[in-house]
Amino acid sequence: MKQVALITGASSGIGKELAYIHAEKDKDLIIVARRQEKLEALQAELEQKQGVRVMTISKDLSQAGAAKDLFDEVQQLNVQIDYLMNNAGFGLRGTFHELPWERQQQMIQLNMVSLSELMHLFLPQMVARNSGKILNTSSTASYMPGPLQAVYFASKAYVTYLSNAVAEELTDTHVTITNLMPGATATEFAKTADMENTNLFE
Repeated sequence: MKQVALITGASSGIGKELAYIHAEKDKDLIIVARRQEKLEALQAELEQKQGVRVMTISKDLSQAGAAKDLFDEVQQLNVQIDYLMNNAGFGLRGTFHELPWERQQQMIQLNMVSLSELMHLFLPQMVARNSGKILNTSSTASYMPGPLQAVYFASKAYVTYLSNAVAEELTDTHVTITNLMPGATATEFAKTADMENTNLFE
């Protein structure tokens, strides 16, 4: 069987590009996002153009318990995950005390908790067979505090430091963890974060 990548946040932006790259290497995919119709469109495109097998799972990883549900669904598929690409995430712009706490909590859940939980769930299998790769989408934002995006910047700092620490723990294995560190990128991020008209994205 071909190697399989599990990609979260695969319906658009960087996650979608990661799916294209992986499929071009003749490897199968499980693509995950909230929007099932976008997943199905990408599935049809990749299967037709690249001849790979693409499975879709609609899941909102900003909700508590969703990461474990996703893991359980993958186990039911009886598919070995060779590449885990934790890409799902979003940002918000505004002062910490004025932004709705519910949305900031969802950002923490998605950017930090679900990412950590998926790593924790899939890593034992990778370590047991001594193979596997994890790619976590962090950001250049992780290098500094971010006024008006306080939780987003902090969440990406968490991703960077968690990834680097666990990567060090795995140095005696053939399992790797890598941070993807984009800066401002032409994706749906700016619109979701209310940053389309800022200097960073103009």
